[in-house]
Amino acid sequence: MYELQVEEITCGGCVRGVTCSVQTVDSAAKVDVDLKPKTVRVNSTAPLEAVTSAIAEAGYPVTASSVV
Repeated sequence: MYELQVEEITCGGCVRGVTCSVQTVDSAAKVDVDLKPKTVRVNSTAPLEAVTSAIAEAGYPVTASSVV
């Protein structure tokens, strides 16, 4: 599982954008976005770099990441 800090997420549209971007890399990924602390938890078998890259390409730069 990955925990990511994504400062640009602010609304439901952002949640959908981030979720869809992760699921283009791993369609079975589970994505949990918490808008208040601007964190995204991703349960996926895809490499962390692929996940963060997909989110960034969708317009939501990842400012910090960790494996939990």
